[in-house]
Amino acid sequence: MNLAPGWYPDNADPRFVRWWDGTQWTPHTQPRQQQTDAHHMEMQMGGTGQEKVAQQVQRAGAHGAGQGGGSLFTEPVLVVNQKAKLIEMSNSYVIYDQHARHLGTVEQVGQSGAAKALRAFTKLDSLMDVRLEIRDVQGHPVLRLVRPATMWKSKVIVERGDGMPIGEIVQENVFGKVRFAYVCNGMKVGGIYAENWRAWNFSLCDHTDTEVARITKTWQGMAKAMFTTADNYVVQFHRQVPDPLLSMIVASGVTVDTVLSQNQS
Repeated sequence: MNLAPGWYPDNADPRFVRWWDGTQWTPHTQPRQQQTDAHHMEMQMGGTGQEKVAQQVQRAGAHGAGQGGGSLFTEPVLVVNQKAKLIEMSNSYVIYDQHARHLGTVEQVGQSGAAKALRAFTKLDSLMDVRLEIRDVQGHPVLRLVRPATMWKSKVIVERGDGMPIGEIVQENVFGKVRFAYVCNGMKVGGIYAENWRAWNFSLCDHTDTEVARITKTWQGMAKAMFTTADNYVVQFHRQVPDPLLSMIVASGVTVDTVLSQNQS
């Protein structure tokens, strides 16, 4: 087969695509997407790190976590890996459990052609609205995130897949260790607290400031680190938490990357 390396429809299951490495089909698959802002000029670089999930989980100290229910809202560990692109016009992520099983994806939607061009050739991401959909393994939106354009503090509006409001993730400071508040119905129900000024590892707390989960950034590999801006994160729950805090934490692994990567560009 004279095909360039890339994702192609999986003959075994039409809901998925499979990675062709240029010479053979690999075991790496991911859900087939519907609407996205992906563009053919983005030049995706390699896969999404499915084969390295076990290493990511171990490095984050999340190995040995209990078994979950097989969904984005019931697994104790979520591995959020950004798709690496040499030219990036949209944000795309794949979410795995601790055993490298697909749980869902995240896709950016709603960008205009002008916005994509601006992203491709400038570092002005923070001046544009960002809309993301967190989708389950069947491709159905379960959470929608909107980060309005900003030049200072950021916030992310979190909605259910059907558009029902859940709350907001609000940046509380600019200098020092960054903090975000989970705000639902005007009340703070928890927060995100960076552990250093570079803000790549986070403590996620409930309304009593008790840590209930953690976000740990994991290394994406030399090639991706040198040539792309793709980032990978492990989200680990220490215990079960109720909604709306649960939905806010699930959204957090994507939120911190979208907000902080753009603000530091």
